[in-house]
Amino acid sequence: MSAAHDAKDTLLITVTGKDRPGVTSAVFATLAQAGVSVVDLEQIVVRRRLVLGVLVTAPRDTRRLRSAIEHTITELGMAVEIEKGSGDNRSRREGRTHVTVIGAPLRAAAMAAVAGRIADAGGNIDRIERMARYPVTAIELHVSGALPDRLRSLLAAEATASGIDIAVQPVSILRHGVRLIVMDVDSTLIQGEVIEMLARHAGHGDEVAEVTERAMRGELDFEESLRARVALLRGLDASVLDEVYGSIVVNPGARTLVRTLRRLGYRFAIVSGGFSQITDRLAADLGIHRARANTLEIVDGRLTGRVVGEVVDRAAKARALREFAADLGVPEAATIAIGDGANDLDMLAAAGLGIAYNARAVVRDAADTSLNVPYLDTIMYLLGITREEIEAADAEAGIVTPAPPI
Repeated sequence: MSAAHDAKDTLLITVTGKDRPGVTSAVFATLAQAGVSVVDLEQIVVRRRLVLGVLVTAPRDTRRLRSAIEHTITELGMAVEIEKGSGDNRSRREGRTHVTVIGAPLRAAAMAAVAGRIADAGGNIDRIERMARYPVTAIELHVSGALPDRLRSLLAAEATASGIDIAVQPVSILRHGVRLIVMDVDSTLIQGEVIEMLARHAGHGDEVAEVTERAMRGELDFEESLRARVALLRGLDASVLDEVYGSIVVNPGARTLVRTLRRLGYRFAIVSGGFSQITDRLAADLGIHRARANTLEIVDGRLTGRVVGEVVDRAAKARALREFAADLGVPEAATIAIGDGANDLDMLAAAGLGIAYNARAVVRDAADTSLNVPYLDTIMYLLGITREEIEAADAEAGIVTPAPPI
């Protein structure tokens, strides 16, 4: 039998007004007297204004139920609309995506443009949910009917034009499972580049910074440029590594990201073109499960200007991601890679979700999505975790977070 013949008469009841305790219970108490069944239900509260939508099977005496509902809502000092129809929402299984929009601020003009591009791609916005209101505004749109690749292309251009971040992810059950997050270190997990910090102690800061920037843009061979820069560190006392580590500033939100997702069973790894003498300590400090980086050669307490073993370059980063995933029992499709430079490109491509974080243009253009806000924990909004959930978990653990602005 066709769906059209299966469709039963339904009533859509929409209640709006000032939120207060007991509204939902009063509505359902009235519905219970009519013996109807609930087909669908949505409720939101925006600045203490409630919108409640209830779809129920139509009773034999629709007029009587309508009168009872209107009386209940009038008593509550609210408004109600009741619309008779047939069946439920049509199921749209194709082209289902999560579109996360992040702005600081998020202007109405930007949202208008985003909605327009979704329509241009043939998509329909089925549901909208706020993920965070500070320090950025993050909104998640549940979209159906649009091909993810076309939608991503249209929205990437719109993100640049509107000065916002937009992530497009096909709906997948993997979003709800344990995942592995692999992060670059310099200018991603931490602020600045460790090799530049070391070079300043050797009197070659500006020279090394220029070479580093060119390498991160993909203009130089990474291994060749790394060995040339490390050669300039020859003769430095190894104690400088302790000084540099003590001066490292972790990017805002990094500790929150690791702390929160570890509670959910996520695994973390860092893969760096920097140095294990720094990254191993950083991993231990933050509770990161795996780390891989180059190792500076130290003889008689001084740097020799050489690295030991294979250089961790662009290809090695991707290999590390695959090896860590296999070791931890996480499917490669459930991995997330985060990076900012050209030597992260293979790693971002190998991951199930590659995120360019405050990245060079060559990386933004190649990644699945990009974030250009200075808060690493915004990545959790792409995973369907709200700011309120993060704060509730911290409060349960006794961690005090700053109060949000009113």
